[in-house]
Amino acid sequence: MRARACAAALAALAAVALPAAVAAQTPDQVKRGIDQYRQMLLDGNPSELYALKGAELWTTRRGPRNASLEQCDLGLGPGVIKGAYAQLPRYFADTGRVQDLESRLITCMTALQGFAESEVRRRPMGNEDRPSEMEQLVAFVVTESNGVKMNVRLDHPKMKESFALGRDIFYYRSGAWDFSCATCHSEDDKRIRLQDLPNLTRRQGAQVAYTTWPAYRVSSSQMKTFQWRLNDCFRQMRFPEPAYASEATIALTTYLAAMANGAEYKGPGIKR
Repeated sequence: MRARACAAALAALAAVALPAAVAAQTPDQVKRGIDQYRQMLLDGNPSELYALKGAELWTTRRGPRNASLEQCDLGLGPGVIKGAYAQLPRYFADTGRVQDLESRLITCMTALQGFAESEVRRRPMGNEDRPSEMEQLVAFVVTESNGVKMNVRLDHPKMKESFALGRDIFYYRSGAWDFSCATCHSEDDKRIRLQDLPNLTRRQGAQVAYTTWPAYRVSSSQMKTFQWRLNDCFRQMRFPEPAYASEATIALTTYLAAMANGAEYKGPGIKR
C-alpha cells in the first residue's frame, strides 16, 4: 500500500512538474525545439513518391485524345517544367486569365488530353488510401523548381488586378468569427500549438511560408497542394468553402507568391 501511494505521489508530481518545465522555457528555446523536430522530418520526404507517379502521369498518353502532358505550357514554353512553378501564378494569353499551377494543369488536361473539365475537377484532393492525380502532378512539377528563386512578375495589368484582389481577400473580415487571413498572419512570433503562424504581411514571413508549399503532411500521411492549404484556412476561419481553383483562391495565391519573390523555392515541404 505504501509503495502504491508513493508511486501515485511521484506520478502526480511529474504531471505538475512537466508542464511547469515546458512553461519555463523561453520562446527561443521552444522555437529551437520545434525547428529540430521539423528538421528530423525532412529526412526522406514521402512527397518523392508522389512526384514519381506525377512524372509517369505527365508522359503517359491518356484521355479521349490519347495525348500526354509533355506539350503543356506552364509559362516557359511547351513542355518546359524546370523553374516554371517559381514564376506562377502568371497571366496566360491563351486563356486570358491569371492561373496558378493547378488551374493551368486543368487547362492542359482539357485542351491537350481532351478530358472534360468537370471530370478533372471532380477529385482534386485525395486521401491516404488513394491520392489524387492532381496531387501527384503538382508534386512532380514543383519538384522541378526546387532551388529556383521565386519570380512572380506583376507587369501585366491582369497580374496587378489579381495581386490587388488577393491582398483585399487577405485582409477581408467575415464569417461566424469575423476572421480574416490577417487575423492569424499579420503579427510576428505567433503560434498555435507546434504550428508557427508566419507574418505574411512581411516579405520575410511570406518567403519562408510560401516556398515550402505544397507539402507532405505527416499527421495525415498525404501530399497537400496549395489550393488545399487555402481551402483548409477558409474552413478554420468558418468561411464558406471556396470553389476549387477559383479566381479568389488564385488571386490570394498571386498575392502570397509575389510577396515571396526573391526567395529560393524549397518544396515540396514536409509538415507535421
